[in-house]
Amino acid sequence: MLPMTTPNPQQPATRQWKMQFTSPPRCVRLARSQVGKALRNWGYGEEDIDRMVLVCSELATNAVQHGNKRGHLFEVRLTHEDTSCLVEVSDAASNRLPRRTEATENDENGRGLQLVAALAKETGHRPRSPIGKTVWARLALTWGEEAGQS
Repeated sequence: MLPMTTPNPQQPATRQWKMQFTSPPRCVRLARSQVGKALRNWGYGEEDIDRMVLVCSELATNAVQHGNKRGHLFEVRLTHEDTSCLVEVSDAASNRLPRRTEATENDENGRGLQLVAALAKETGHRPRSPIGKTVWARLALTWGEEAGQS
């Protein structure tokens, strides 16, 4: 299971973006697209964008598959933190906490949180008020301190 933690800001946030999505699986594709656009607008490099879009995709897929509650949206939030970017995905299911599983080579599912942990320098989750949870990952930027300064 991922640790229940609140990400401590490492640096003051210089930029933030968020968007809510409905929960059909096709909305994960829309979330990936919108995250990529936001990061390009911030001036991120393609390597960083690819990693963050992949992390967002895995967390959003989990929100749709395991955190979907009728009538509730899931939310994706990005926070630029000088030398890292915090990716947060919130859903309405507080009773379904993220848990890393050990997938075998023949399993088609079950590798998402392992992949997120491999790409991120920190991961965790926390309760979300008034309902649900937020799963987060902090990724180090590969292109230095000038990220997001434009």
